[in-house]
Amino acid sequence: MRIPVYAALAALCLSPLPAAAQSAKPNDAQIAHIAYTAGVIDIDAAKQALKKSKNKEVRAFAENMVKDHTAVNDKALALVKKLKVTPQDNPTSQALAKQAKAKSAELAKLSGKAFDKAYVDNEVAYHKAVIDVLTNQLIPSAQNAELKSTLVGVKPAFDAHLEHAEKLQATLEGGSGAAMGSGHKM
Repeated sequence: MRIPVYAALAALCLSPLPAAAQSAKPNDAQIAHIAYTAGVIDIDAAKQALKKSKNKEVRAFAENMVKDHTAVNDKALALVKKLKVTPQDNPTSQALAKQAKAKSAELAKLSGKAFDKAYVDNEVAYHKAVIDVLTNQLIPSAQNAELKSTLVGVKPAFDAHLEHAEKLQATLEGGSGAAMGSGHKM
């Protein structure tokens, strides 16, 4: 089982984190599971965008999300093995999966500009929520020093993902859709 301990928090899942993620104090095993769940959702969301979108910038953003999160997953797998952490299912992971399934079904009904806008709007909202939960819940709750350090170290990438999504969102709202370059690196 691939367990991205921190990838998942990089937002770009599909919808804002459930309230349970903001009120519970997860242990390291639960943090690992939340991260795993969110990481898989985020990659799946980007893959859905790659299948549905014809917009060059939206596709470039989604390609970056798949690439970035896959790379983090690979690194995280090594960390999980090293730490001997067995991820623990929890209400937050379950809520994320349920919300992602619903959002994916909602996005599947859209096409063209409507899909692009809904996908990017969701990515912006999710990144904001993830950054908040990462900063206020997961980092403070992590007991293992290496896990905590990893979570702290990955936050700038989440911030960069949010910034990229917001810039893309502005181009879609402005109607140009071509103002963003596709060479953005995280």
